[in-house]
Amino acid sequence: MEAVLFDKDGTLSHSEPLLASLARARLQHCLRLLGLAGEASERQRHLSDLLRRAYGLHPDGVDPGGALAVAPREHNLISTATALAQAGLDWPEAQAIAEEAFARAESAEHTPASHPAPLPTAGLFPLLERLRRAGVRCAVISNDEEAGIRGFLEEHGIASHFAAVRSAGQFPRKPDPAAVHDLCAELGVSPGRAALIGDSNSDLRMARLAGVGVVLAYGAGWLRPPALDPSFPRLGHWDELGVESAGSVETAEQA
Repeated sequence: MEAVLFDKDGTLSHSEPLLASLARARLQHCLRLLGLAGEASERQRHLSDLLRRAYGLHPDGVDPGGALAVAPREHNLISTATALAQAGLDWPEAQAIAEEAFARAESAEHTPASHPAPLPTAGLFPLLERLRRAGVRCAVISNDEEAGIRGFLEEHGIASHFAAVRSAGQFPRKPDPAAVHDLCAELGVSPGRAALIGDSNSDLRMARLAGVGVVLAYGAGWLRPPALDPSFPRLGHWDELGVESAGSVETAEQA
């Protein structure tokens, strides 16, 4: 393989605490904007339940296959407005409340405490170094915003290990197989000479449709293991992935 394409949330990064905190903040700001915060009413309980289900938010974390974990910000904005509309708001009001709640949740001015910064998944640093030494190019393909991706890479000192980033702001975006083709073209490799590692069935099936040579499911980035298609080989820790240079492989074959 000449390149490895990594998903970000739940694969490169242990993003669950951040996503759960962000979802709770969005939910609370929706309630505050409607005057329901702290109110023990049927309407408050109904709306809270609708928003939790829309986000895939559970008491112990986040659903790895839910909108919060997989979908871009704009899709979560739409699902929030839909929940508000189901609770009785008209659509323009639901959209306006959702947009304001998101803005407040993402603003330090309105957030009681900073959202926890995501940490790299266990064993990631040694794997990236092994890939670098073997001459394998790395890239990120994610539905996070580019600033969020690059901020994570820079914060943990691994930006230099990644030759390219494909974010939610670029079209086509995942799970369109054309997003994989565009990223591989940027890296200068064919999809058949690339590997993709992700934690969602949409990522894995996208890679298969794109003709990616090796597709691996990663299941260690969430408290609740994601329900992944068993037809894809699964990694439980980065230590399970061996890396050899092309020269080492050729030598072994000749022997």
